[in-house]
Amino acid sequence: MFQKIIRACVKVVQRFLPEPFIFAVILTVVAFLIAMPVCRQTPLEVVEHWGNGVWSLLAFAMQMALVLVCGSALAAAPVVKKGISALASLPKTPAGAIAVVTGVSAVACWLNWGFGLIVGVIFAKEIARKLRGVDYRLLIASAYSGFVVWHAGISGSIPLTMATPGTGLKEITRGALVNPVPISQTVLDPHNLIMVVLVIAALVLVNSLMHPKEGQVVSVDPLLLREEPEKLAAKPDTPAEKMENSRLLSWIISLLGLAYVVIKLFFRGGSLDLNTVILIFLFLGIILHKTPLAYVGAFTKAATGAAGILLQFPFYAGIMGIIMGVGKSGICLGTVISDACISISNPTTYPLLTFLCAAILNMFVPSGGGHWAIQAPIMFSAGADLGVDPGLTGMAIAWGDAWTNLIQPFWAIPALAIAKLNAKDIMGFCLIDLVVSGLIICSGLLIWA
Repeated sequence: MFQKIIRACVKVVQRFLPEPFIFAVILTVVAFLIAMPVCRQTPLEVVEHWGNGVWSLLAFAMQMALVLVCGSALAAAPVVKKGISALASLPKTPAGAIAVVTGVSAVACWLNWGFGLIVGVIFAKEIARKLRGVDYRLLIASAYSGFVVWHAGISGSIPLTMATPGTGLKEITRGALVNPVPISQTVLDPHNLIMVVLVIAALVLVNSLMHPKEGQVVSVDPLLLREEPEKLAAKPDTPAEKMENSRLLSWIISLLGLAYVVIKLFFRGGSLDLNTVILIFLFLGIILHKTPLAYVGAFTKAATGAAGILLQFPFYAGIMGIIMGVGKSGICLGTVISDACISISNPTTYPLLTFLCAAILNMFVPSGGGHWAIQAPIMFSAGADLGVDPGLTGMAIAWGDAWTNLIQPFWAIPALAIAKLNAKDIMGFCLIDLVVSGLIICSGLLIWA
């Protein structure tokens, strides 16, 4: 029965899910059509909101691209790849391979979403090279499913923003947050950590059970996954070549960068914000690639994975502009959605409804920064009025933002590019993961409240 449900989900998704860029265009049209009657805005008003929003997330898009590229470049370091190859030799059965990929990807995504997303797919490909009889679609879906815990992890943009001084918390949250909220009250709160562990454990079990029977496995020829061997660099002769291949320069610049991180975190009372996470992975990558030239090559190769983000971010920023745009009626779509959530809330149900509200918005704006801009002015002040802890409100938004990424193909683009698959190949499996993880998250938020 379970296998029949899985096959039905896979078939429906393969038939109806378009390419991610088409999905973004369709969502733009849907947001446009909803905003006019709900917010009583004219077509010209909505067009203007869309146009004004297109470039509103450039800084955040750059941060997201750097997180992804720096994480990818670090994952491509020889010592990291060697570790991945050794780990890929451990699973001996298809179900075991699915379980290991899910667990490794999820833990890595909790540590850093860009690093985890790429490491998970690289690990899955390495297993596909070594192990016969494993379903390649499910293997990649399992690597991507771990992404659901990213915003509950230490690279989550909303909890890091909440923990960062000087980000205009008081102004953005309409006075609800006067002081930064440390990650001990968000990411490292015991309630959140328990939810993360339970979600990862459930995904490991469910993904393993989803593996098709032998006659229905869609595998891939390992030869098709073979990468071209790295070309040996010629012995440096000129002064320029010696500088390009100087390990000393890599160590000098990396130690400078990491020293700054240590000073900021341990001597200046700084927090582990998004920019700090990027710096850590940037300079660790430079060290592990040994020479500046090697890191430039890895960084350049990793940058191709950010193409989908760079293409689609303006469109999702435009959708955010529609959702946040206020016309002559004085109403914006984001306020309508959030107010609907608040109107039926009490202190116990508020985090759950905030989570569901964020999950809906994530389909249109798959960006933690976008959610912060839309929901922070409304949800934190309403939560404060209800007596809800701001850390819980922030994590409810963060979990909602991450949850529907399982069926929103935007963030799967880099993984799919590496795996050479389409979104429709994996999203049927992810739909099952959506239901299972959703039950755990909803229950956890109710208990936390």
